[in-house]
Amino acid sequence: MTLQGLMEACGLEGVLVEDGCVDVTGVYTSDLLSDVMAHCPDGAVLVTVQNHTNTVAVCTLVGAPAILIVHGRAIPDEMLAAARREKIALLRTRDDQFAASCKLGRVLGLG
Repeated sequence: MTLQGLMEACGLEGVLVEDGCVDVTGVYTSDLLSDVMAHCPDGAVLVTVQNHTNTVAVCTLVGAPAILIVHGRAIPDEMLAAARREKIALLRTRDDQFAASCKLGRVLGLG
C-alpha cells in the first residue's frame, strides 16, 4: 500500500510527506531505538513517542520510510530538518501506540 493511501485510511496527519507513493509493507512499534535497529523490517512505518533526530537516523539505517508520532506530540524543528534531509516521512496521530498500530495493521491486512 502507498503511504498516502495508508494515511487516508487511518486518518493520519502528514507533517512531512515528500513522496506519498512510497510503498509501506509493515508496521513496527517501539520506543526503544536499539530495538528498532535490531528488529524493524525494511518498508515498515515506525510507531513511536520518540520525537527527536535520533529516531530519523535509526529509520534511515533500517529502511523505514516513515515515522508515526503518537499522542499528538509536537515534532521539533531539528527532527523535521533531519527527516527532510533523509527523505523520511513524518506523520502524527492523537492515538496511543496500541490504537495506532492496530489501525495500521488492519489496513495493511496484518492482523
